[in-house]
Order: sequence, then C-alpha cells, then structure tokens
Amino acid sequence: MTTSSTTSKKPHLTTFTLWIMTIATGLVVANIYYNQPLLGDIAHTYNASSGAAGRISMITQIGYAVGMFFIVPLADMFKRKRMMLYIIAIVTVALLGAAMAPSINILIFASFLIGAASLVPQLLIPMAAHLANPSERGKKIGVVMGGLLIGILLSRTLSGFVGAHWGWRAMFYIAAALMLITWLVIFLFLPEVEPDYTGSYKKLMGSLIDLFKNEPKLRFASLRGALCFACFSAFWTTIVFLLKENFNMGSDAAGLFGLVGAFGAVAAGLMGRLSDKMDPFKLSFFTLLLVLVSFIVFIFSSHSIAGLIVGVIILDMGVQATHISNQSIIFSLNPEARNRINTIYMVSYFIGGSAGTFMVSVLWGNYHWLGVCISGIILSSIAIVVHLLNHRSRQKKANLA
Repeated sequence: MTTSSTTSKKPHLTTFTLWIMTIATGLVVANIYYNQPLLGDIAHTYNASSGAAGRISMITQIGYAVGMFFIVPLADMFKRKRMMLYIIAIVTVALLGAAMAPSINILIFASFLIGAASLVPQLLIPMAAHLANPSERGKKIGVVMGGLLIGILLSRTLSGFVGAHWGWRAMFYIAAALMLITWLVIFLFLPEVEPDYTGSYKKLMGSLIDLFKNEPKLRFASLRGALCFACFSAFWTTIVFLLKENFNMGSDAAGLFGLVGAFGAVAAGLMGRLSDKMDPFKLSFFTLLLVLVSFIVFIFSSHSIAGLIVGVIILDMGVQATHISNQSIIFSLNPEARNRINTIYMVSYFIGGSAGTFMVSVLWGNYHWLGVCISGIILSSIAIVVHLLNHRSRQKKANLA
C-alpha cells in the first residue's frame, strides 16, 4: 500500500459543515428505502406476486453493496467532494428511470442502479471521522449517523404517504428532485478532502483483502453488523404485507411505522457519546439483546398495532445503536484506510440486509409473520453468541499476553 508522503492540512469540521453532511446523508440514504412501503402498490401495478415485489428491495440492497465494494474505496484515491457530485448525478438519473419504468424488470434494474449510486453516506461518515478531533470522533459520527438513521426511517413515512395519495411513481420523481438540491448544496458548501492513497486501483482493491485478514476487530464488527441488519431488513420488508393482511392498511400506514422507528435514531447520538466513555462490550451486549427482545414482542403482536409500535422502537434502538458501536470500533483502526475499512464493513452489512430480505421473502409465502419473527430470533441470537465468543477470545489472548 502506497500513501502520499506529504500530508495536506485538513479542513476544520465546523458545526455548519457537520449539519450539511448530516442532512445530505439522510437525503441520499433514503433512496434505498423508498420502495419498501410501496411494494404492495408496485406488485399491483405490474400484477406481480409479493415475493417478486420483495426482490426489488433485495436488489436495491445488493446494488448498494456492489457500489460500496467497487466505488467507495476510490475515496482514499480521489477527491471526495468531486466523487460525490458525480455519484449524485448518476442516482438522479436512476431515480427518474425507476419512476418511468414500464415493467417490473426495468424497475428492478433501475433499483440496482439506485442502490449502487446511493453511496454518498459512506463517503461522508468516514469524512466526518477524518475531520473530527479524536476525542470527539464518536460524538461526531453519532451526529451524522443520526441523519442517516432518520433518513432510513422517515423515508418510509414519506414514501408511504406519497404512494397512498399520488402513487408510487411520484415518490421517485420527488426523490430525483431532492437529489438535485443535494447536489447543489454539496457543490456550494462542502469542503474538499485530499486523498491519502497514491497507488493503483488494483493495489487499492487488493488492500481490502489485507485489511480483512489483518484486522480481527473489523471482521468481528462486520459479522455482528451483518446479522443485525439482516434482522432489520427482515422486519421492514414484510411489515407492509402484515399490515395489509391483518389490518387492511396500505402503504401510508407502513410508512408511519418509519416515523415511530425514528425514535430509535435517538440512540445513535447517545451511543456516539457513550462509546467514547463506556465499556463497549457491555453496551453492545445490551443493544444486541434489544434486537432479540423486539422479535419476541413481534411474535405476540401480529394483530396488535400497539405491540408492533413497541417492537419497532426496540428493534430500531438495538440495531442502530449496535451499528454506531461497530463504526466506533472500525474507525479507530487505520486512519489512512478509513474508506476501505468502511467499505468492508458496509458491504458485509448490506449483504446481511439483502440476505435477510431474501430469506423472509421466501418464508412469507409458507409461514407468514411467524416465520419472519422466528428468523429474527435466530439471527439476533447468533449475533449475541458471536459477541460473547469474541469477548471470550480477546480475554484469553489478553491473559496469555
């Protein structure tokens, strides 16, 4: 791995810059999730099954993982602001393609491109970690992550409302307009960050393998994150079908659950502060336990809106707080490779999410809500076991040393 011999002075992370990064993160990441409350309406438009419509969400997440793997590492090699402007232009075109899709196959292709080009958050979060003072890194990451989590959750509220009143295509036109505004704001106000890496793209991608081999904390955080996001995606992919089947509610009701889940975003800022001060093992064990508890609540809430609301808040708090803990771990590793480290983690994260989506799309046909809840309990239990085994392994190594 080759890095530049001279280090340019990095811009100061002002409050204004932090807010620009936070808002842009929320607006761009929302592109990945607009389709979830709309899957029932999309299935009706194309006369497709719920399983076929569910694949739209899965393909979007796969596209995000592919884009992160091949594009995000370039942020260690090229100017980040310039990269963001190109990427936002591409996602705007993809959103317009989704809005005008004449068939479900065209929509699936456009959804893949939307996922692959919604990468700006994964450039902005390492950028915040890079510009922040080390003593405040967890806090600053927590602020940007708060924007990301609110974007994820409120995207469903917005798309559910728009879908119910103006149709699902209108949501993609609105998303394209929001991307044009985001492009302009980033162009005018975001500082540029010079790259540290001066090697070739081939060596850059090869270094991902070295980082994965040589950073056990990165491997651990990646696995734990993938399992949690599989749980998260399993719930949010199927809630629209449950509400339609058991409550005769449409996309607007599914979207309102995103508004409820936004309470979980509060955990992001809190976790960012606590991760700078508290024992991360105890904190993460508690947040993983929340994910498990949420699916136990869901089992008994298939006909209870109040129970579903409680479960959503618990689930989002657990998943998002664990995500913050994982990012605090990985961004404390190699400063010059933060974008590549984040690539490995986030690719694993969204592979887990797409696997969770695929799994429940299959399970829903035969086992419906019970199958979704049992899969969430199994996945979250595995995450807890992984967490405990990793802690035990680290203790053994510390005793031997």
